[in-house]
Amino acid sequence: MGGIVVDVAMKKITVRVGQRQAEEIRALVASGRAASVSAFVRHAVKTALDDGAEWREMIEEALRETGGPLTAKERAWADRLLGGRGRAG
Repeated sequence: MGGIVVDVAMKKITVRVGQRQAEEIRALVASGRAASVSAFVRHAVKTALDDGAEWREMIEEALRETGGPLTAKERAWADRLLGGRGRAG
């Protein structure tokens, strides 16, 4: 497979979504636009994780180019501006 890592180990979890979202996902499955509800959710999770990783990479690059991580004072200012409640991790 030339360096591609495929995660074949699966873990069953329960996810709750709104009624409308569930109906929309089932409609996508029924129309053939998604292979299954599980396949749709796996794709959505992968997309969200990939997007988060890309954002972290962009932010880290911007910080490197502009002097490094935020100071405590800068973080407090940003939290106030953005309505944050402190560092989430």
